Amino acid sequence: MRTLGLDLGTKTLGLALSDKTNTIASPYKTIHYNTYEELIEELKKIVIDKEVGTFVLGYPKNMNNSLGFAVERTENFKKVLENHFQLPIVLIDERLSTTEAEQFLISIDTKRKKRKEIIDSYAAAVILDTYLKKESREKSGYKE
Repeated sequence: MRTLGLDLGTKTLGLALSDKTNTIASPYKTIHYNTYEELIEELKKIVIDKEVGTFVLGYPKNMNNSLGFAVERTENFKKVLENHFQLPIVLIDERLSTTEAEQFLISIDTKRKKRKEIIDSYAAAVILDTYLKKESREKSGYKE
């Protein structure tokens, strides 16, 4: 089963998908939405088509580790996911994920207009990659 990374914004949901071995995170797509119900319908299709077994949702803490409005929005979305899916939902600290994604896109010479279109899915890939590396370290017995 694959893992689906989610980067929730106010108007978009960036998605990233792992390979079948849960080793590599790749940007998948960005969904523009008005309501969570729209997202749920799209996610149901993706879960079935891509054989998703786990959601990894970015948890947007503030840089000083405090919790703001974005965290509240994320926790509300997590509850919506729990009501519609019987899958594990893992929260992963997403601080600087968008910055890291943007720096990567700049480094490969992606034009500003194109970056704006794909940044959310690349941020989701950073979030998913963080999770996959953490899981790999834990399976190998590495203690932080």
